[in-house]
Amino acid sequence: MNKSFNIYMVRYMRFLLKDIPVEDRPRERLEKYGPNVLSNYELLAIILRTGYKEVSVLDLSKDVLLKIEKLHKLSEITITELKGIKGIGKAKAIEIIAAIELGKRINTPLLNEIKLNSARATYLLVKEEMQNLSQEYFMCIYLNSKSEIIEKRILSIGTSNITIFHPRDILKWAIKLSASGIILVHNHPSGDPSPSNADIKVTKEIVNASKLVDIKIVDHIVIGKEKYYSFNESNIISNL
Repeated sequence: MNKSFNIYMVRYMRFLLKDIPVEDRPRERLEKYGPNVLSNYELLAIILRTGYKEVSVLDLSKDVLLKIEKLHKLSEITITELKGIKGIGKAKAIEIIAAIELGKRINTPLLNEIKLNSARATYLLVKEEMQNLSQEYFMCIYLNSKSEIIEKRILSIGTSNITIFHPRDILKWAIKLSASGIILVHNHPSGDPSPSNADIKVTKEIVNASKLVDIKIVDHIVIGKEKYYSFNESNIISNL
């Protein structure tokens, strides 16, 4: 196909999308069949509500998703980046960011209802929050003697492949919160949760420091894309 033909087809499809029957539009389909039958761009179109000039809201939604390449990248997009897409002004950008944040909060369980007695339970707790981050975040989850969460706290934000933290800061909060145990968590933006030599070294430092104040390091979990690595499951914690 030559370039002029491709341009013609895009314009033709846009014309058809603007004139689809009312009963086949996203809002009406969601009301009749439920949200599960809608595509990603149709769901986004409902949030955007309108397109611009000769571009329908469905086509605008497709343009947005095409721009970000992968749906999960919406979770880290900024208002400035959204406003850089033709047809997305300040109001639409804010509405998208608000919808994304609401979705994150809905998927975050209430901390006081959770008992973290396995690495997978911890992974599921923080997965949505951490797996798509473009920088390394270091988090501590402080537990009472029943493995119930006292507090979940981000202690450090680093670069795309390293984060800097000190055992002193980790233990300071443990003592302040009267915690019996700590689960260390950090993400690998690369998507591969395999621990580096630096990860193992710093975990050993934290475990040794925690023994001095009689606080247990329960696990260190590395979050990747749709997978995790547990120091405890791999018997590394017990051998440090």
